[in-house]
Amino acid sequence: MKKLVEICEVENEGLLKLLGKRVTFFCLNYIYVGELIGVNESCVLLKNPAIVYETGAFTDSKYKDEQSLNIEEFYLQKNCIESFGVLK
Repeated sequence: MKKLVEICEVENEGLLKLLGKRVTFFCLNYIYVGELIGVNESCVLLKNPAIVYETGAFTDSKYKDEQSLNIEEFYLQKNCIESFGVLK
């Protein structure tokens, strides 16, 4: 069934709304976390990034196996991001 839908674009939503926050990114193969400090057409930039190899229960206050990438900044391609949000 086809339906008419009204689309309303809201400024500063999505990734822009999360600038400055610690964001979790579920990507094609891995989960990354870090402070979101930059967004452009193709990439996001994370400060103090880490990779999560095992989450544990999402109700826990920390991920079970989160390992620092040991660099100050790290870029993720937006086309590899499946979902994102502030989880921990």
